[in-house]
Amino acid sequence: MMNRITVLLVDDHKLLRQGLRALLETEDDITIAGEAENGRQAVEMACSLRPDVVVMDIAMKHMNGLEATRQITRKCPLIKIVILSSYCDDDYVQHLTEAGAVGYLVKESGANDLSRALREVHKGNTFFSPSIAKRLLSQYRQSPGHAGVAPQRKHHLTSRENQVVQLVAEGQANKQIAAELTLSIKTVQKYRQQVMDKLNIHETAGLTRYAIAKGMVECNLQESVLQ
Repeated sequence: MMNRITVLLVDDHKLLRQGLRALLETEDDITIAGEAENGRQAVEMACSLRPDVVVMDIAMKHMNGLEATRQITRKCPLIKIVILSSYCDDDYVQHLTEAGAVGYLVKESGANDLSRALREVHKGNTFFSPSIAKRLLSQYRQSPGHAGVAPQRKHHLTSRENQVVQLVAEGQANKQIAAELTLSIKTVQKYRQQVMDKLNIHETAGLTRYAIAKGMVECNLQESVLQ
């Protein structure tokens, strides 16, 4: 019997999940193990279902795809993660591959690209949309590290700091964030200040704009916060 590739679909839009399910279920070697609508649910389902591959969106409530990718990679390192998102600039690709993603497709990709990506990552390879792969190759050739000099890394936010930023951008107060993350209010305040110092941001609206720019939350969720 053919070994089927089991897949967990993660996206906050039900219609898109249904479309992906219908598309992939036409493939003889792929089966859908489940669907999750946010990052937190994705982590729980990935650890319980143990699919071969997770197809992950980025901007979702409660926990974004970047943090979910980090947690799944840490807790279940054998699970492969393929990002499927409309966000595809260099920062997204860098952060998510560093977090453990082994594939990255833009949502405008052809129908065959996703099934091909699932098969490739299941075999232990990586898979990127052609436009992203071309940029990665160009960056590698132009990087100081490629010339024998270690490249200088940017200073990124920690996993916990990213969680706090997302919850702030979703409009939650310190007390709510503390309850959500099982932290004290003082600890949440400390994380907020650390983030603002790192990013040189001085108000909540600035944190919200940062979260939107990084794909942690969707812009239409935060219109009232930015006004």
